[in-house]
Amino acid sequence: MYRVAILGSGRGSNAEAILRAQEEGRLGPTHVLGIFSDQPHARILKLGPQFDTPSVYLDPGPYKTKFTPDAEAHWAHAIESVSPDLVVLAGFMRVLKAPLLKAFAGRIINLHPSLLPDFPGLNSIKAAHEAGVKETGCTVHWVNSEVDGGEIISQAKVPIYAEDSLADLEARVHMAEHALLPAVIRKLSEAAAFN
Repeated sequence: MYRVAILGSGRGSNAEAILRAQEEGRLGPTHVLGIFSDQPHARILKLGPQFDTPSVYLDPGPYKTKFTPDAEAHWAHAIESVSPDLVVLAGFMRVLKAPLLKAFAGRIINLHPSLLPDFPGLNSIKAAHEAGVKETGCTVHWVNSEVDGGEIISQAKVPIYAEDSLADLEARVHMAEHALLPAVIRKLSEAAAFN
C-alpha cells in the first residue's frame, strides 16, 4: 500500500478530489493516512471525518508563509508518525525548508496553478489572466528548496478565452487540478508497486 499524507491550508478542494478518487477506487494501491493543516479552522480539516481520515491542526509558529525551525521540526515528527511514502502539498501556503525537505527528500509533491516555469509564486491564475496569454493550467512537481522550482512531473493545459472573467478561469483551472493531482498520485503509486 502506497501511503500518502496531505498538507493544506484552505478549502481543501484538491484534498477532496484525492479522497474521492480513493473512495471510488481511482487511486490505485494508495491510502491517505492523514491530513495536516496550519490553519485551525480550515475547511480541509473537516474532510477528515467525512472520509474517515485523521485530520489535525499543527501550530506553524508566528509567521504567515514559513515555519520557525522548531515548528518545522514538530511538523516533520508529526508527519513521520504516519510513515508516508508521499507527502502531497494541496493548497499548502508555506515554504518548506529543512527539516521537512530533509525528512521527506524525494517524497514531496506540490500542485501549482500555472504551467511552470510560467507564473510561479502567489496569485498565478490572476497573473496569467492579466498577462494576455492564450493558455495556462496546472503543474504537479517535486518539491525542492526553490519555490515552485522542482522537477515537473505532469501538467494540464487550460485555454484562456477573451471573454473569460477571472472567476471563469479559476473554475477551469481548479477542474484541471482536481483531475491531474489524483492521476499523478495513482501513477506514482503504481510505479512504486513495480519497484
